[in-house]
Amino acid sequence: MSAEDYDGGWTPQTRLGRRVRDGEVESMGDALRTGLPIKEPEIVDQLLPGLEDEVLDINMVQRMTDSGRRVKFRCVVAVGNRDGYVGYAEGRDDQVGGAIEKAIGNAKLNIIDVSRGCGSWECGCGRPHTVALRTTGKAGSVEVELIPAPRGLGLAGADTVQHVLRLAGIEDIWTRSSGKTRTTVNLAKATFNALRNTTEARVPEHAREEREVIE
Repeated sequence: MSAEDYDGGWTPQTRLGRRVRDGEVESMGDALRTGLPIKEPEIVDQLLPGLEDEVLDINMVQRMTDSGRRVKFRCVVAVGNRDGYVGYAEGRDDQVGGAIEKAIGNAKLNIIDVSRGCGSWECGCGRPHTVALRTTGKAGSVEVELIPAPRGLGLAGADTVQHVLRLAGIEDIWTRSSGKTRTTVNLAKATFNALRNTTEARVPEHAREEREVIE
């Protein structure tokens, strides 16, 4: 997106937002590589148009205050473009619609770039259809392990896990989960944390180039 394409409907309040508006940052990958935090959902709207969202769970939560019992709705949402980018978050509000809207906005702020590839020794097709490496994520008592799988296997995991993986663009994978997996919040968060661990385990470009030279 260039500065000329910007329609002026959003006034950025952060450094990254202004760089997106001015056309200095033209893709979500570039935005994440700047190291600047994403604090405005509109940044993701500009760089990843057509982002899909999936409501994973809605619960009513209660809290006692001096004025009595207060009831709110907690919504768990995952967003993704089915092509390597996914986000996860929770939102709370007095109304269901407000909780969903807050959760979607928060999920956009937590967007990550998943490291995909053909990490299974059984495959070797070279397409980015599974995770690039074996990884584990935790949330509360729940632990989710993602294992690269050959092309054609599909998503071998619980429904909640599948929803998150599908939004991330994962087509084939083995999964293993333990703990109180009936808790949707922790199961979804553990899956997201496992995907986030793939981004932290990426091989830096300069290191990859040095290795190639040595080989």
